[in-house]
Amino acid sequence: MRSILASFLVITFFVAPLSAQELTGTLQQIQKSGKIKIGYRASVPPLSFLNKDGAPVGYSIDLCEEIATAVKQKIGSDLSVEYIPVTSADRFDALTENRIDILCGATTKTLTRSEKVDFTQLTFVTGGSFMSLKKTKIINNFEGKRIGVSKGTTTAENLKKLLEEAQTKAEIVLMDSSAEALEALNKEEIDAIAADQVVLIGLALTSGKPGNYSVLPDLFSYEPFALAVRRNDADFRLVADRVIAELYRTGKIKDIYDRWFGVFAKQRSTAFDALIQLSAIPE
Repeated sequence: MRSILASFLVITFFVAPLSAQELTGTLQQIQKSGKIKIGYRASVPPLSFLNKDGAPVGYSIDLCEEIATAVKQKIGSDLSVEYIPVTSADRFDALTENRIDILCGATTKTLTRSEKVDFTQLTFVTGGSFMSLKKTKIINNFEGKRIGVSKGTTTAENLKKLLEEAQTKAEIVLMDSSAEALEALNKEEIDAIAADQVVLIGLALTSGKPGNYSVLPDLFSYEPFALAVRRNDADFRLVADRVIAELYRTGKIKDIYDRWFGVFAKQRSTAFDALIQLSAIPE
């Protein structure tokens, strides 16, 4: 009888679902708190921004909500979603200090940033460009101009390199956010905004007067976007990567893309279509 009972316990051990004790890192924290904390940027449309009701929405937010659903299934219990606003300056500190569990916005994946945080699979591709008031008619001539750019971004670094290589004397004006840069542009305190092209288009669309702005078609950098998570947390990152890969495999990512980008980009870029093919990792 004891032998049979012992055998039953061994079998139960191996077939039992992942228990709370076996959860680690972020998954364990979420299970204990009963909530997942999603960090978001409030002014980088259409990736992450506030709608008319003040709720965070956008392409990246949709991805994180899919991940939150997968986390709920993984831990086997209900959970709530808490949205926490972050800035370009404090977004990575918010992760390392456990104020958020995942960063959803417009974040470029770089090796330097990977010293501080980890990244999921790529979620979008874009590049740096410029936006000006249409009436100023700036066409790739920034000599003596004032260019606003969000501080702490890869766009700021790439802009500095671009101006140095082109030997163009322009003033770089560091801003706290894209929204602040747009306000400065409207007041003509700066002559142009430098940011990821998709962010610039989003700013124009949500301004209420998109016809007032001109976004240059050329890109001066390549920006691979991803969601940021805490370093050395493979279990949580794997949950996120599985969700992203499935979105690519099933084509659901195209529906999310069309929801947020279809207004101004009816045809997806070849770079994004290539991203779908390359990132549709099988189970």
